[in-house]
Amino acid sequence: MVGNPSTGMNEQTEIVSAFMKGTHPDKEAIRRIFDSTEDPRFLSTRDIGRDLEKLLSRIVPHPTVKVRTKTFDSYYKKCLRQMKAGTNPPFITDLMGIRIVCPFMDDIATVEELIKDNYDVLEVDRKGQNTFREFGYESTHLLIKIPPDITRVRGETGCEVAEIQIRTTLQDAWAEVEHEIFYKAEFSPLDLPMKRKLAAVNASLSLADITFQEIRSYQKNFNGQLQERRNSFYQKFEETADAFIVSRMPEVQTEEERPVRHRIEPGNTSIDDLLLAALTIHNNGEFEEAIRIYSRILELKPSKDICSLIYKHRGMANFAQSKYELAISDFEMALQYDGKSHVCAYYRGIAHSVLNRYSEAIADFSTSLEITPYQPYCLFRRGQAYYHVGDYPRALADCDASLAMEPGNDKVRKFHELIQGKLKI
Repeated sequence: MVGNPSTGMNEQTEIVSAFMKGTHPDKEAIRRIFDSTEDPRFLSTRDIGRDLEKLLSRIVPHPTVKVRTKTFDSYYKKCLRQMKAGTNPPFITDLMGIRIVCPFMDDIATVEELIKDNYDVLEVDRKGQNTFREFGYESTHLLIKIPPDITRVRGETGCEVAEIQIRTTLQDAWAEVEHEIFYKAEFSPLDLPMKRKLAAVNASLSLADITFQEIRSYQKNFNGQLQERRNSFYQKFEETADAFIVSRMPEVQTEEERPVRHRIEPGNTSIDDLLLAALTIHNNGEFEEAIRIYSRILELKPSKDICSLIYKHRGMANFAQSKYELAISDFEMALQYDGKSHVCAYYRGIAHSVLNRYSEAIADFSTSLEITPYQPYCLFRRGQAYYHVGDYPRALADCDASLAMEPGNDKVRKFHELIQGKLKI
């Protein structure tokens, strides 16, 4: 990097002259130079912030973008501190500052990569990761070159770079407090008890960040296994439910084709760990082992909502093995623990449909729709059950209602044409 990146070349020369002139810096001369580019600097910072908000909108939950431009008093004090420390002329890189606050730690790397892909990054500094400070904070700082298109519109800003800080919510909270206590204040706590309290707070926030990240990673894994489980269950039903839909029964995986089993270690007995293990094994096609773990969880006498969840998934495992009576029994137990579970009522209706018990299936689908009316697929399935008992008008009504909510569903549309044929419409 050529020259001091904190200022444009003309401004740099003028400010250096003002600082070096005579025995002391000429504060008012420096202020005039600083103020001459204040408006372009503010507008450029705002533009970069808005561009970053658009860029980061793909991350869920969205990071928060904050922008600020340094005031003259803050700038001048920082310059004097640097000069006292031996840096003369001063070297300031954060006249234009953008802070990106992420909910979780793993978002920081994602944000950093997006910035590198879309901006000219001149420097990356990872604060607090390479050196130990008793009350320090962690933060990733990037210096980016101000985009030329912004400079063309807004004019010279008096600086060549903007500083982007990336932190978690908790890192940002600590940084704000630290800034007030150690940076801006005239007095810093010196006695040992106060230092210990501050160190404890810092450690607690760091531990909280790590814990939140672990929980988020667990949730991602857990939700991924749940979604895979649902998809597999629906596929099984598609392959067995109706003669005009059936293509073939699912193939049984060989031992070589099955993914590696999620092992349960000797001390791995928490309900959360057991459930994640059961879902993973379930998704690997090892249904009996999954059922064994589901049953083991039930033996631990968890809360009612957990019992409902376990019975539901054990029912899905039984369904996958064509043990439909056991599946119905499990879905019934799930409903006993959670009478508002429209999903369990729907699943029980699916199992009854596979056994050609269409009257029972209609009752189950109706129960599910009473709990949660806006289910286009449940309406479709109830319409199929009405079709099989010969009640074509109700089948058509359910099909119409399903299409009203999902007009692009080709499967429902084909079924609609089938019913119309029966009714000679």
